[in-house]
Amino acid sequence: MWLRPAASAVLAAALCFPAQAQSSPPASVAAPAAAPAGAAAFTLDDALARIDATHPDLRLFGGRRDALAAELDRAGQRPALTAGATLENAFGSGELSGLRGAELSLTLASVFERGGKLDARRTLAQSRIDALAVERESRRLDLLAEAARRYLNIVAAQRQHAIAELDIGQRQRTVAAARQRLQAGASPESVVLTAQAALARAELERERASQRRLAARRHLAALWGERDPGFAAAAGDPLTLPAIQDFDALAELLQRSPEIARFADEGRIREARLQLARTQATPDLEWQFGLRRLQETGDQALLGSVALPLGASRRAAPDIRAAEAELAMLGIEREAQGMSLYSTLADAHGRYQVAALEVRRLNDDVLPKLARAEAAAERAYRAGAISYLEWAQLQSERTNGRKQQLEAALEAQRALIEIQRLTGEAFVAAPAASTAQGTAP
Repeated sequence: MWLRPAASAVLAAALCFPAQAQSSPPASVAAPAAAPAGAAAFTLDDALARIDATHPDLRLFGGRRDALAAELDRAGQRPALTAGATLENAFGSGELSGLRGAELSLTLASVFERGGKLDARRTLAQSRIDALAVERESRRLDLLAEAARRYLNIVAAQRQHAIAELDIGQRQRTVAAARQRLQAGASPESVVLTAQAALARAELERERASQRRLAARRHLAALWGERDPGFAAAAGDPLTLPAIQDFDALAELLQRSPEIARFADEGRIREARLQLARTQATPDLEWQFGLRRLQETGDQALLGSVALPLGASRRAAPDIRAAEAELAMLGIEREAQGMSLYSTLADAHGRYQVAALEVRRLNDDVLPKLARAEAAAERAYRAGAISYLEWAQLQSERTNGRKQQLEAALEAQRALIEIQRLTGEAFVAAPAASTAQGTAP
C-alpha cells in the first residue's frame, strides 16, 4: 500500500518552500528580483505540484502497482482442478471389439499444497506492493530536490541580472564623470573610451544573465514537459540562510531517509522469499478422484489415487541457501548505504557552514567597506585627486564582491537542498536570520 498521508507529507515538506505562506522569504529558494513583463507569478510550490501530477517517473508507479496487485491476485490462487476422461479396453479384438468391454473413467484431480506455500506467496506479493510506496517517495524526493536546484538557477540568474544593473549604474556615473573631465581638459579621450568599454561589458553581463534566466526557466519547465514556459519565479532571497542543527543531530535524522527506510521493506521481501523457498521442501500431495463404468456388466465403481513426490527437501536446498545468503547480505548493504549517506551529509554540512560564513563576512565587513571606498574614490576622482583606473578598480572590486557573495550563497543553498533531501527536514530562516538584509545585491 502507499504511505500514509502524514508520512508522505513529511517527505514532501523536505523541499517545499512556499513563499506565499510565510512572512519572510523561504530559506532554500532564491528569489527573482523582478518578474519579466507579461509573465505570470510562479512559485516553487506550483512547480512541485506539476511534477507530482505529470512527471512520468511518478506516473509509472501507478502502473507498477497495478501489475503487482495482479501478481497478488495470482499468488492467492489455489492449484487448479483438472477434469479428465479415460476410455480403456475399447475397439480391440475378440471380446474387446467395439465398446463391449470398454471402461470409461471420469476423474477430477488437483494438488494439495503443503507447508504454507499459499500464504508464503501472498506474503511475498504483498511485501513487494508495500515496498513500492517507499520507492516512489524516494524518487519523488529526488525530483523535488532537482526542482529546487533548477528553481535556484532561475533565481541566481535574476540576482546576477540585478548585480549587472548595479554595475551598469556605477559605470554610467564613471562615463559621465570622465566626460566632464574631458570637457574641462583634465583627462584625455582615452579615459572616456575606457569607461564606455567598461559600461559595455556590464551591459553584456546583463544580457548574459537574461539569457541564463530564460534557459533556467525552460530547464525547470522541462520537468513537467512544458516547452514554452510562461512564468516567472516567485520572490525570495538567496542570501537568506537559516540556522541548521549541528552535524550529529542531522546524522541521527538519516535513519528516517527513504534510502534507509527501503531496507526495512527489502528485508521483508527477502524474508518472504526465504519462507517461500522453505515451503518447497515440503512436497505437495497430488490427488485424483473419479467414477468408472464397466460397459460389459453395466456396473460403476469409484476410483481414487494419491501421489507424493520424493526428494523435495534435497531439491529445495539450493533455493533456501540462496535466499538465506541474500537476506544476510541485506545488513551489509544497509551499512554501506548508511556510510555513503553519512559521507554525503558530512560534505554538504561542511560546504553549507563554510559558504554561510563567507556570506556573513562579506555582508558585514567586506562589502560595506568597499561601498564606502568606492564612494570616496568617486569624490576623489571628480576632484582630480586620483586617476580613473583607481576608481574603476574599486568599482570592479565592489562588483566582484557582490558576485562572490552570491556564489557563496548559492553554494550554501545547494548544500542545504542536499541536506534536506537526505534528512527529510525543512529549514526555514527567521526574519532576523537574513545574512544580507542591508547589502545591495
